[in-house]
Formats: sequence, C-alpha cells, structure tokens
Amino acid sequence: MVIAVASQKGGVGKTSSTISLAAGLARKGKRVLLIDIDSQANSSKVLLPNYPQIQKHQTVFTTILERNPLPRLPTSVPNLEIVPSHILLSTTDVELTTAIDHREERLKRELDMIKDEYDYVFIDCPPTLSWLTINAFTAAHKVIVVVSPGYFELDSIVQISKTIGEVCGWFNPLLELAGFLFTMSDPTVNSKTSLQLLRQTYTGSVLSTVIPRNTDLRDAHFQKRDIFSFNPKSPAALAYNKLIGELFLI
Repeated sequence: MVIAVASQKGGVGKTSSTISLAAGLARKGKRVLLIDIDSQANSSKVLLPNYPQIQKHQTVFTTILERNPLPRLPTSVPNLEIVPSHILLSTTDVELTTAIDHREERLKRELDMIKDEYDYVFIDCPPTLSWLTINAFTAAHKVIVVVSPGYFELDSIVQISKTIGEVCGWFNPLLELAGFLFTMSDPTVNSKTSLQLLRQTYTGSVLSTVIPRNTDLRDAHFQKRDIFSFNPKSPAALAYNKLIGELFLI
C-alpha cells in the first residue's frame, strides 16, 4: 500500500505523522519505505543522522529531475528505508510546469518497479499543491490529509480535497482519501471547535484517532529519533499506535 501524507499548510504535524506511522509499522516488523519529496527534507534529517553528507544523486531529486531509479538508504529504524529529499526540489515545479512528457508520473514509474518489496510506502508531501504533490497522489493508493486547529487550516483542506478529486479524474482513478487526521489537539476552545467543525463538514471522513499536541515529538526529532524509541509511553506515541490500528488493523 502506498500512502501519501499531505497538507496545504506547513507546521501542522505532517512530517511528524509520516515519520511516526512509518517507524511504528517498521517496529511492528513490517517492511516500510518512506519517500521524502518535501524540499525541507525534515523526514530525511530525522531518520538519517548523516544527512548533511548525502549527495544530490542519493536523493529523490535524481528520480524526479533526472529520471533515475529511486535511491534507497537504510535508516536508524530497523525495517525502515528512506528515499531522502534535497533542497533543490524547491525548483522542481518550474521544470515540471514546462515538461510535456508525463510529468505527473515520474515518481510512480520508478516506485512501481520496487514497491512490491515493501508492505507499506509513505510519501511525505510538500506543504503546497505542486507538481511534486501531484506526483505523490498519482503514485499513491490513499491520501492522509493532516489538519491542525484553526480557521485557516480548516479552510485550506477545501483546495486539497479538490486536488485529490482532479488527480482521480486525470491521472489516478483508484486514489482514495484515507481520511483527515486531526493533529496538535489540546484542551482549548479553538481546538475543540475546529475538530467539531471538521467532523460536521466532512462527516465520515475524519479519522477517529486524534493526535495531541506533545513536546515529546519535537524533542524526539531534535535528537534524530522517532517517537517510539524516544518515549514509547508518551501521549503522542500512544496516539500514533492507535492510529496505526485504525488505519491498518494492526
């Protein structure tokens, strides 16, 4: 199963969710690949302690821009491999916008060659609706849309929902919405109201599991560790374990 994890806004817990789902499944013995196509490369920086030494040809840049096979590297988590990102991906949209040769399929073509080696593949998308995101949606079976509390955060999912529908119509008719994942939840009125509004607006599409705001996630990533190795009993780790059970029945 190939799952794209997406949001239209940064800072909503998208990368934390991608890392936690991938690492959690890997620690349960599943073979997992994480593809980082966010030019900020935060997933890569957390899971690859030697990331500053990684060369451009060792990243997804070589696949998207130069059409080479996906370069896979082992991570600090057993059973989890990663295709790292690169800062130069930030310029990719300029080239893909003018390309005419199946620009939406560059990731899918190479991923199709190797995806059967894994139980799960996660794609950490950029926090924009770009050609990179369209590449991810074209390659994926399902999309998890990450949403945090706030009016503008909720407003942004209208456009991302439209993009999923357009990709279904043009490039990937089998693409499904896995659900909206509500993150950074806390006891404030803003958080409670945002979740209530999300569930009312997208009835049946909001995942039951809610991810709490938890400093352990930030601290774990600062130490280049996933939440399960950092503090497996933290509220965030327990929530992501519950999410894995909800999504994958594990």
